[in-house]
Amino acid sequence: MAKIKTAYFCQNCGAQSAKWIGNCPSCGEWNTYVEEVINAGIDKNQWDKPIDKKPSISKPQTLAEISITQDHRMAIPDKELHRVLGGGLVYGSLVLMGGEPGIGKSTLLLQLALKLKDKCVLYVSGEESEQQIKMRAERLGLKSEQLFVLTETSLQNIFTHIQKLTPDLLIIDSIQTVHTDVIESSPGSVSQIRECASELLRYAKQTATPVFLIGHITKDGLLAGPKVLEHMVDTVLQFEGDRHHVYRILRAMKNRFGSTAELGIYEMQGAGLREVSNPSEVLITHRDEALSGVAVAATMEGIRPLLIEVQALVSSAVYGTPQRTATGFDLRRLSMLLAVLEKRCGFRLGAKDVFLNIAGGIRVEDPAIDLAVICAVLSSNEDLPVSAKNCFTAEVGLSGEIRPVTRIDQCISEAEKLGLEKVFISKYNLKGLDKKRFPSIEIIPVAKVEEVFGVLFG
Repeated sequence: MAKIKTAYFCQNCGAQSAKWIGNCPSCGEWNTYVEEVINAGIDKNQWDKPIDKKPSISKPQTLAEISITQDHRMAIPDKELHRVLGGGLVYGSLVLMGGEPGIGKSTLLLQLALKLKDKCVLYVSGEESEQQIKMRAERLGLKSEQLFVLTETSLQNIFTHIQKLTPDLLIIDSIQTVHTDVIESSPGSVSQIRECASELLRYAKQTATPVFLIGHITKDGLLAGPKVLEHMVDTVLQFEGDRHHVYRILRAMKNRFGSTAELGIYEMQGAGLREVSNPSEVLITHRDEALSGVAVAATMEGIRPLLIEVQALVSSAVYGTPQRTATGFDLRRLSMLLAVLEKRCGFRLGAKDVFLNIAGGIRVEDPAIDLAVICAVLSSNEDLPVSAKNCFTAEVGLSGEIRPVTRIDQCISEAEKLGLEKVFISKYNLKGLDKKRFPSIEIIPVAKVEEVFGVLFG
């Protein structure tokens, strides 16, 4: 029997210390160190290891000797998740999905498991019973003879069932509920999460089996557990949205096998999550009358063009200090654009409250919506509506110039597809742009912010 050893771990970043300290030197947080047992005298080799599908003996190879097979990715019937992952699920990859409670993480992965009818899927749940999962599956209206459900929290027992079943896909819901006997701390602690994740990573790499991990998030919106967990996994997915709205957004925060700029949009319905193939239609409000403070912007999210609605409200400041509030947009960039309007265009907004909102609950970081933000702010300030048939896609510089953006042809094509009549772009985007490709939409090139105001408001 080995001697029991303990150490102190920071519950915020996972840093280890031999003794308790008040302030963590790694992350700077206070009173986050908790004593945990790191060696309870249990041999790690006491429990059975999973059967390897590939030989574990490897040798150094040159790049020319390494061959890539055509089936190195698993095709996923969910087109949104398929694109966010970079074109399918890589065999042997470890994917971590985080999101707020009740946002739909379990529903999304259960829906995926039910659609993979030709793959053996093991869904391990440490939070729900078999009856609850069965009820959710019946609500989704999907059936699969290859889906196996296991309610277990012991990692040793989970590997015992994996050894018998040898699934093609493993889903763990959630990593915070799983514990191993090697570590004697409580489930959800830094040591347990790190040890369980490392064992699942070893299993995924040795057997070429993709593994999904569902993770909790903190009150700050970050993934709970040690930061090393995000470094261990291959892909980190963030499932965002408001539980009071129907739309959900799936983002890749980290992806070793694809781009992190892709975006997947779902609509939460009674029968599960519906893929939104054309998000521009749902992100733009169909109005019966013209309203001030609203402008349509064209932007790119990865390889997908999006038309989004920018809403602004400018009012007289009631309090001494004017308020600047932005939802779904960088507040510092909003302050910069307001300063451009003050300095370059002569609009006095320093004594007024400015509120900005990106409709649909999404967050946009593309500077291509700068021109739409400025037009929405001035439309609300002057109380003059902008035509709903107008679209804006350009970056605004500090000197008030209209700067070009990338993939302008895809943005114009998306605006034309939705029936818009005019699109405002930078005149520097005209180089190499064939206007004949867009016969039903008028392209208006502008070079300065003042030109846009002259066209819109006379």
